[in-house]
Parts: sequence; C-alpha cells; structure tokens
Amino acid sequence: MKKILDSLGRALAYSMHPRVIALSVLPLFLMVVLAWGASYWFWDLAVATVRGWIFESSLFAMVWQWFEVFGVGDLKSVIAPLVVIFGVTPLVVVLSLLAVSMLMTPALVNWVAARRFPQLVRLHGGGWLASLGWSLLSVLLAIIALLLTLPLWLIPPLAVLIPPLVWGWLTYRVLTFDVLAEHASREERLAITRQHRLSLLTMGVLTGLLGATPTLVWASGALLAAAFVILVPLAVWLYTWVFAFSSLWFAHFALSALQALRHNAGDQGAASVTSLDASTRVLGLASDPSASNPP
Repeated sequence: MKKILDSLGRALAYSMHPRVIALSVLPLFLMVVLAWGASYWFWDLAVATVRGWIFESSLFAMVWQWFEVFGVGDLKSVIAPLVVIFGVTPLVVVLSLLAVSMLMTPALVNWVAARRFPQLVRLHGGGWLASLGWSLLSVLLAIIALLLTLPLWLIPPLAVLIPPLVWGWLTYRVLTFDVLAEHASREERLAITRQHRLSLLTMGVLTGLLGATPTLVWASGALLAAAFVILVPLAVWLYTWVFAFSSLWFAHFALSALQALRHNAGDQGAASVTSLDASTRVLGLASDPSASNPP
C-alpha cells in the first residue's frame, strides 16, 4: 500500500505539469474530431431509433405511467439521448485508452524514467507492434466481458460496479505492458506482473472508477443543449487526462518495482558469487596442505 500511495502522489504531481497538458492535445484533437464526426452523422438517427424503440415497447409503458404519476413526464424526452450516450461511452473510453497508450504513454514513461530512474537499463522486452497487439487483444477481451455481463446491468448495484471493474482490468493489462515494454525484459515484466498483480489491478480499478467522472460531463452535454459544444470536448479531454494520469501512476509504480527487482537479483547474485568464492577457497585449502601450514 505504501508503494501505491507513493506512486499515486508522484503521478498527481506529474499530471499537472504543462508537459502532460501539452501531450494531451493530440489525443484530444483526434478524439474531438471523431466524436463530432460521429455526432454529426449518427446522433439524430441513433436518438430517433432508441426513442422509437423505448416509446413503442410495452416494457417501458409502466415506466412512462410512473413518470406521469410523479409529475416528471418531461423526463421522457431525455431518456433516449442518455441511453445513446451510455451506449457510446464504452467505445469512447476504449478509443481514449488506445489513443493515450499509443500517443502519450511512451513519452510519459521516458519522462518518468529520465527524472527518477536515469540508471535503469533498457532491455526492450516489447516493441510498438507488440504493444498494439496486446492492447487490441485486451480490448477484445474487455468487450466480450461487457457483452457477457450485460444482463447483470439490470441489477442497479452491479450496473455501477461492473463497468469500472472491466475498465480497471483493461487499464491494468494495457498500461502494465506499455510502461514496462521499453525498460524490462519479457521475463522481468512477467515477474513484476506476478509479484504485484493485486496492487496493479487495484490501481486499474481505481482509475476505472475515476474514469466514470467524465461520463457525467458527457451526459450533461446532452441535457444542456446550450453547453453541448463545451461539455463534450471537456468530457473527452477528461478521459484523456485520466488515462494520462493512469500512465504516470503505472510508470512510477512499475519502474520502481523493476528497479527493486534488479536490485534484489543483484544482491542474490553477489551473495551466490561470495558463497561460491568461499567454497572454492575452502576446497583449495583442503587440497593444498601447505596452504594451511605456512613457513
């Protein structure tokens, strides 16, 4: 827990640096262009389709009656946009994570390494293509997990808990690989993952919960039409910042763990050499009687 909190504090301090803000501009620009393009071409159609489905469905007839009884019948007009937003949110989260992973994480890791671990030797255990392949595989597994758990989303507590858990697992998988790809060998990365799996997964889940915050801003953009132009880009930037912060948190924790792993391996190697040298000298004395009886 001490190492988690230490890396958390360092990541928060680093995430406020102008360099991080500057690095977030490119992913933000790409995501905003993608979001606005999708909104322009598909928003009206998606909202109309969902509105027609929920208004014509007999399953929602009782819900609309309750709205009328409690005097909140006007809420029907915002249900469809909210359904579309929460349906699109997983795609936005995944694309934001991939954009940060490809465009920001390598630069952030190099920055942390240069400032805190300048003596850490780079063993290049994973390249850019390996990182991309690992990220895409992890995203595919996360999407499958979301689809398999969709029926559980009808249970209110699970609807709140399942998405952050899935995003947390995805963040843990992607960022652990990315932050160690340049500096650690494959064997070192696997060893760190095994040794610190619970800590890394905890960090991923916490960032997954933090990633739910931009969704509230994203939803407000649909409810407050006048602020839509401002709130949607703000939500996209918040997703970018959350994953940039996550990259820094994982970088501080994982590189520190890598340094400790090599230090312990060096100590064990030195101890083995010392033990071997002592054994050799004892055997040498035993085989050379004159050595124990100097003139």
